[in-house]
Amino acid sequence: MKLLKIDSLHKTFKKHKVSAVDGASFSIFKGEVLGLVGESGCGKTTLAKLILRLIDADKGSIFYKDKDLLKISHSDMRKTRKSLQIIFQDPYASLDPRMRIGEVIEEVYDIHKNVTGREKKNKAIELLETVGLGEVYLQRLSSELSGGERQRVGIARALATDPEFIICDEPVSSLDISIQAQILNLLIDLQKRKNLTYLFISHDLGVIGSICDRVMVMQSGKFVESGSCETIFRNPKHEYTKTLLKSALLS
Repeated sequence: MKLLKIDSLHKTFKKHKVSAVDGASFSIFKGEVLGLVGESGCGKTTLAKLILRLIDADKGSIFYKDKDLLKISHSDMRKTRKSLQIIFQDPYASLDPRMRIGEVIEEVYDIHKNVTGREKKNKAIELLETVGLGEVYLQRLSSELSGGERQRVGIARALATDPEFIICDEPVSSLDISIQAQILNLLIDLQKRKNLTYLFISHDLGVIGSICDRVMVMQSGKFVESGSCETIFRNPKHEYTKTLLKSALLS
């Protein structure tokens, strides 16, 4: 079953005359982990923001099930966004340093007004335990946490609305290698247990190969190659993909 279908999506930043996303078309199937790989500045994060309507597309369509997200109202999009979440690259920058971790997670329920009172705290504890932390973290500030712990909080916050689809935007690139493996294993476990669908963004084909079913290779706003991870790794067609693979082998 197709969960999302993106067709001829375009975004140009006119001030800099840069075509960040140039005619992107692809589908994501329910329960799939689809990888999106490319070097910094190729348009990966812009594409992620377009899908969630955090920025506006110039043209194209983004169907979530039978609903074109580019044609619904902002209020409808806000309701739909409960099912579509994102885990950001920099967990420190995405967490308010003035807020306790419990407040960071409970804020999600305040925004969507679907949980009140004591239940918010109970749900926050449950989410922290789900990502390998626990109740003791409720009163901590993000500055008191390690990078891996902060990313676990980011994952817990993304899970708070019981989403169906999560964009993982370079979720391990700012972490040490040993911590990367822990976070990847957590994401894999959550995806299987909750039947989540991921768009997993990375500049590292090695990371992509460890978690994704299929992969799309992006260069300068366009897809240059796509296929199963096995096919792309064993028999890359495009020179850019070959370069990325060589970089992964050397790192």
